[in-house]
Amino acid sequence: MAVIAVEDSNFDAELAKNPKVIVKFYADWCGSCKLFAPKYKRLSNDERYPGIVFLEVNAENNPEARKKANVNNLPTFATFQNGVLVETLCSSKEEAVVEALEKLQ
Repeated sequence: MAVIAVEDSNFDAELAKNPKVIVKFYADWCGSCKLFAPKYKRLSNDERYPGIVFLEVNAENNPEARKKANVNNLPTFATFQNGVLVETLCSSKEEAVVEALEKLQ
């Protein structure tokens, strides 16, 4: 499944229509965010995670989405189940993101 770019205007709608979601919050200036982008895309296509929707949000341009996930550092990954925040993780380690995905299964 492809990574879907969302903004404040459609963030809540995406959470509402998808029961299991992981969101990557990034900024264009963030080097770690750029380095993680291909890993996130690869994880989104991983057959171990069917039914999990992968979203990405530019944290600088979308303050409402950022607040809902308590984003303070970048990159930040947030998992949501049935529209409710489950976990917020500030990391650029793939193992940490995989662990968050496993919990969401």
